[in-house]
Amino acid sequence: MQVTEVTTQFEFAPDLQSHALYQLAQRQRLMILQFEQLTTKQQEALLFRLNQLDAVVMNEGETVTALLTIPAVKLLSTHCQAWFDSTDQEQQVFNQILKTHSLNWQAGDHQFKLRDTEMIYGIMNITPDSFYDGGRYTTMDAVLAHVEQMLTAGADVIEVNGQTTRPGYTEITPELEIERTIPYIKAITSRFPEAVLAIDTYKAPVMSEAIDAGVAIINDVNSFADDPAKLTLMAQSNVGLLTMLNGRQFDFGVMTAESHSFFEQNIQMLVDAGIDFERIAIDQGLGYADSKVNNDDQDYVIMNNVDQFNDLNRPMMVAVSRKGYMGTLLGLKKDERLPMTLVSEVAMIQKGGKIIRVHDVEETRQMVTLLDRINNGYWLK
Repeated sequence: MQVTEVTTQFEFAPDLQSHALYQLAQRQRLMILQFEQLTTKQQEALLFRLNQLDAVVMNEGETVTALLTIPAVKLLSTHCQAWFDSTDQEQQVFNQILKTHSLNWQAGDHQFKLRDTEMIYGIMNITPDSFYDGGRYTTMDAVLAHVEQMLTAGADVIEVNGQTTRPGYTEITPELEIERTIPYIKAITSRFPEAVLAIDTYKAPVMSEAIDAGVAIINDVNSFADDPAKLTLMAQSNVGLLTMLNGRQFDFGVMTAESHSFFEQNIQMLVDAGIDFERIAIDQGLGYADSKVNNDDQDYVIMNNVDQFNDLNRPMMVAVSRKGYMGTLLGLKKDERLPMTLVSEVAMIQKGGKIIRVHDVEETRQMVTLLDRINNGYWLK
């Protein structure tokens, strides 16, 4: 049995159907596989298994072509020898096909494999004015207790924030932001050496101090593009980068296409500066609309169009936790927004969102566990 992935053959096809199929595969992370040189027994077994895996199948003579999800291809790879009496070499072909669809985020010494699941990115605000929990964690004991709670609940990353960037925020000096964050980063690292830490900052001096203190991820709302010192610093380090499109700096006409173009250029800028592609993750910037437009209108576009960025092959952040649109549309107070936060996150995860930035770690971990199980739901006998 010969197995070949043929998805890219449809990219530049002149007919609408083929082009639409390619776009569908890109947006939904699907594969088009072609199976040839099949024995009669193998072909019968393959068609049976493809039907079990809910594939779209075309059988032409001795060639079978199928449109499959990644979980379905993983099952074919796992069971190919038992199902089709395949050789080790054919098993390796499946493995190589799956490898080309990896989605890894390298952050310092940590690699997050995000093709098959999502990661939980817990928020640890050490600010008096953050929109949801500003002023709630004001002592070292309170911060460490909350970090322990999030880690126990299943957080993959803890992000420390020293300055809010909510609408209408007041900028603080790098010195004050360092004073607010670095002692806590050092204390968290000392108490929980296994924890992966991030910092949300757009200031180069704060980034430098945080890297020295041991953070593995830098989250910049200005996409590392407003200060050349940031690029030099990132190139000299090995931290993961979360680069955000700040909508307050844009007047969108065709929002999705212009956002996609922004990320193409931004990622290229980072790579050209000497930053490895796998260190980069992206964030569309929900809640960062231009003040001249309705903030919520942009937020709904961001939630709806996540799949339009899957072709960039970079993990996308989902940052909707308890955001203001739930108050505007549904009249929910901040403490009432968890259920609709989870609904919003599910919608974005199903379109390809991978880094789930949350205040409520335990409930989000439960949601991700259930959703992953659903997305791997195939009946095999």
